[in-house]
Amino acid sequence: MTEMRHIINHLTAHKTLSAEEAKKILSDIANGKYNDVEMASFLTVYLMRNVTVNELTGFRDALLEHCIKIDLQQENTIDLCGTGGDGKNTFNISTLASFVTAGAGAKVAKHGNYGVSSLCGSSNILEYFGYKFTNNEDNLRKQINKAGICFLHAPLFNPAMKNVAPIRKSLRVKTFFNMLGPMVNPSFPTNQLVGVFSLELARLYGYIYQKGDKKFTIVHSLDGYDEISLTTDFKVITNNSELLLNPENTGYNMIKFEDIKGGTTIKESAKIFINVLENKATNRQHNVVAVNAAFALQNYYKKDIEECKAMADESIKSGKALNAFKKMIEISN
Repeated sequence: MTEMRHIINHLTAHKTLSAEEAKKILSDIANGKYNDVEMASFLTVYLMRNVTVNELTGFRDALLEHCIKIDLQQENTIDLCGTGGDGKNTFNISTLASFVTAGAGAKVAKHGNYGVSSLCGSSNILEYFGYKFTNNEDNLRKQINKAGICFLHAPLFNPAMKNVAPIRKSLRVKTFFNMLGPMVNPSFPTNQLVGVFSLELARLYGYIYQKGDKKFTIVHSLDGYDEISLTTDFKVITNNSELLLNPENTGYNMIKFEDIKGGTTIKESAKIFINVLENKATNRQHNVVAVNAAFALQNYYKKDIEECKAMADESIKSGKALNAFKKMIEISN
């Protein structure tokens, strides 16, 4: 079943792929076997039906096999990465939380990309501020050693993603590649905070991650955000627990969507971004970044959430998060 028409017929007959079949198809995509129309058709099938655990596992394994692996020579790193695709147009919460986490002493290997279904992804915002994308191992090691954080721009490490990037950009809808992004960090971090856009995907991630050896925290806000939005109750799944929490459980007040929306341009988004790091943001913008960083720090340090909240607050207010941001950009240049 290697011709795309046979694959499409198989999938539209309500049949699924084994992990091995899924891996083979995505490997063929990585190797340029299919044209743009065939790849778009394949992606579109998964807009109409759910991806299975086996399929997602196979897709992930193909991307990891084809990725340019990077050795940061760090035994303990964490990635904070959302799937994107929630269509909420928030400001760059998980990217900001990454710098806050680094400012609090954790070693962060942040994986990211341009926004596909949103205006401004992590790559867009960092590029705006002058960050130079690289897959040079020495430079990335220097970033994580000196700044506590480095940034891994997905297309430089994942050829399969690069092949479908123009199609994803044209479609401008979430595809299973949104689901895969957090799973295919080429530095293989030992810890991860991952935000997902649906409860079903949170469970899929939970099944897949339980089979690995990563320390993970999966978060999903029940009104559809791929992060802890503080706008409603949220689900937290870890290696050994599954909790349903509300903002008050974490010591924060519930907020509204308007409080965390992003800009209508990258310039506007960048203004919000730098305000948070310079401790000039609104209290609600600060809190939503701090709570996501706190759960990342809890994953990394295994400390009480109150202690991790205090660490996140201190990282912003002391300027350590801002310093990590500036240092990483400086080294990249």
